[in-house]
Amino acid sequence: MNAAEIAAYCLRKQHVTQTYPYGGIPICFKLNGRIFAQLYPNGAFFRLTLKCTREMGEFYRRVYPGQVRRGYHCPPVQQPYWNTIDLENFPSEALMMMIDQAYDTVLNGFPRRIQEQLAQDANAP
Repeated sequence: MNAAEIAAYCLRKQHVTQTYPYGGIPICFKLNGRIFAQLYPNGAFFRLTLKCTREMGEFYRRVYPGQVRRGYHCPPVQQPYWNTIDLENFPSEALMMMIDQAYDTVLNGFPRRIQEQLAQDANAP
């Protein structure tokens, strides 16, 4: 997937906004104000950092050694909860699944009442 396809995939999800809180790069995708993905679209540094659970983070680092590593930009205490993916030749299906899981990780981190409100807003006409 290229940068435009990744951005479009993220933005198709409910309640997602695209922001630039750190300048032009990274491009951040937020669910209800919380980041679940950070895209670095430059050719030499074509990477995506995704929110994850500790267990899923470790799983993907084992499955894709060399391409998936702990979130490089995070303080050490937060690194197990973020994965940075080198996108060069990374399988599209796996990437979409990881984006879905990042979105769900952030969604499930909200209190139940906010999750219910987001679901109601998504179902509103």
